[in-house]
Amino acid sequence: MASNMDREMILADFQVKYLALFPSHLQPRGFPVPEGWLLPSVCLSTAVVCGLGFYTACTGIENIDEAITLLEQNNWDLVAAINGVIPQENGILQSDYGGETIPGPAFDPASHPAPSPAPSSSSAFRPVIPTRQIIERQPRMLDFRVEYRDRNVDVVLEDSCTVGEIKQILENELQIPVSKMLLKGWKTGDVEDSMVLKSLHLPKNNSLYVLTPDLPPPSSSSHSGALQESLNQNFMLIITHREVQREYNLNFSGSSTIQEVKRNVYDLTSIPVRHQLWEGWPTSATDDSMCLAESGLSYPCHRLTVGRRSSPAQTREQSEEQSTDVHMVSDSDGDDFEDASEFGVDDGEVFGMASSALRKSPMMPENAENEGDALLQFTAEFSSRYGDCHPVFFIGSLEAAFQEAFYVKARDRKLLAIYLHHDESVLTNVFCSQMLCAESIVSYLSQNFITWAWDLTKDANRARFLTMCNRHFGSVVAQTIRTQKTDQFPLFLIIMGKRSSNEVLNVIQGNTTVDELMMRLMAAMEIFTAQQQEDIKDEDEREARENVKREQDEAYRLSLEADRAKREAHEREMAEQFRLEQIRKEQEEEREAIRLSLEQALPPEPKEEDAEPVSKLRIRTPSGEFLERRFLASNKLQIVFDFVASKGFPWDEFKLLSTFPRRDITQLDPNKSLLEVKLFPQETLFLEAKE
Repeated sequence: MASNMDREMILADFQVKYLALFPSHLQPRGFPVPEGWLLPSVCLSTAVVCGLGFYTACTGIENIDEAITLLEQNNWDLVAAINGVIPQENGILQSDYGGETIPGPAFDPASHPAPSPAPSSSSAFRPVIPTRQIIERQPRMLDFRVEYRDRNVDVVLEDSCTVGEIKQILENELQIPVSKMLLKGWKTGDVEDSMVLKSLHLPKNNSLYVLTPDLPPPSSSSHSGALQESLNQNFMLIITHREVQREYNLNFSGSSTIQEVKRNVYDLTSIPVRHQLWEGWPTSATDDSMCLAESGLSYPCHRLTVGRRSSPAQTREQSEEQSTDVHMVSDSDGDDFEDASEFGVDDGEVFGMASSALRKSPMMPENAENEGDALLQFTAEFSSRYGDCHPVFFIGSLEAAFQEAFYVKARDRKLLAIYLHHDESVLTNVFCSQMLCAESIVSYLSQNFITWAWDLTKDANRARFLTMCNRHFGSVVAQTIRTQKTDQFPLFLIIMGKRSSNEVLNVIQGNTTVDELMMRLMAAMEIFTAQQQEDIKDEDEREARENVKREQDEAYRLSLEADRAKREAHEREMAEQFRLEQIRKEQEEEREAIRLSLEQALPPEPKEEDAEPVSKLRIRTPSGEFLERRFLASNKLQIVFDFVASKGFPWDEFKLLSTFPRRDITQLDPNKSLLEVKLFPQETLFLEAKE
């Protein structure tokens, strides 16, 4: 299909020649000519053929009937017909004839027979426009109808705006924070807020809806819970292709949209979405952007019927016994083969049924719940058909293969090779037996690749892989695989993991040789090796920084532990000192209390002139001081002990000794009198601490 710039150049160049051939009653709207101008029949035929050829070149529509129908619907206005099929990225194409377009009679080649040649004159033909027409680029406005619960919000923006700007407008209208808002209904799946609307190739009118899973519903939480449960359920759609009377059993999640179902049916039936005629959709399913959970489908199974919508041109052809349209003669033979699928005949299907009947079992079961079990059967069947010398297929899901190939250390990373098998392709046996099982290919793949395989022969498995492909690689890669014909299989996808996404380096088709396959694998490996070296360098630098940080953290941790240990030891020491000090104080207080009680219990000191005999004792303390006191000779020795204890020398800590003869007085009977122990009339004693 031509690009926008190519289309604009073709249109500007063609209008100069195309418009010069039309009289006023046959000219497209907006291009006035003087009345009475005539057009020879040869010019009429040339103009129609040129216009039709230009229209199909711009739009890529190969079906001539469909092209004529679309031109008739737009009154043979080329600009309007092109814009109606292919929305422009940079604005709607308009012809620059100054001011507004002037409506004119509709062009219909069937209603205007070719007139007879007019006499030659200077006014018989419209003069050729000498100047090149200008195609203006005007800002393209997009209309969005956004549904949120029971509200509809209309948003009109230029296509140069971003998705985030739509959310900002909705935030003001719906009073919902942008961070809590999920904007759904995009034809290409989920998009980023920074995505420019122009890059999404949207039509003028769009329907979207807002989901707020993090916000509670305004009134009933049970309805929201039921909807969330439906979004997580899987619906089995039993779809009957009316023309060929064939059923497809397809599994879709409740969050899938009706548009996704129709696109998958297009992959299986080759009926474009705009030509699909459906029966069985619930009456509530009014919008293709609606998810299945909200469409009212029967759970768990729902039956639908799809067929090809007949265009008005096809209906006219079927009612006529012979076609008299001279403009279709040159293209009809090629269209018979291109439109053969409309009658339910598919070459791959016919040959596939014959070849499948010869095989004992399929490569992979249909609707397998576990991808690992499906790949186990694939590996076993592959070995039974082509021998044990084949690549080692990874057993597990595609996500697990990503983990094994990409999410490891940079030195251990590998490329991911995805082998897509198709039993109905005539190239499959040759590719598998001669190329994929070649020892050089097997060895190279084993050393440098993680090889994951999938079988696209069954319709359900094909739809399942396209869903996985769209999720992991984006819609471009999914569309590339979707448009591959059966005889272009098998395919080999070479995937390289990057920091933020997975990149498809190469798509290798089955019509290749061993040398070419090896060269393309090696070319992909060179790209991967260069990227891997950068990743290793970045990873080494990151690990070095992390090691330094870990060492600093460890040193800091040890320093904190040492400081904490010192602090705890100091605290224990202070606590012990405090405890000992408390004990000492208690002991001193107890000793002082005992001393005071003993001092108060002592009998009064007798006088020297007392009538009773008096003994005078002189006691030397360990510090060299002397304690002197008089006692009655009849006083018991215990009174002397109490006197000494009242002075701070308890008899259980000190012993009282006499000099001549040397004896330990504390060993004597304390109940004896001083006279009895011969401490009369005077005696000098000394105190000595006990050991």
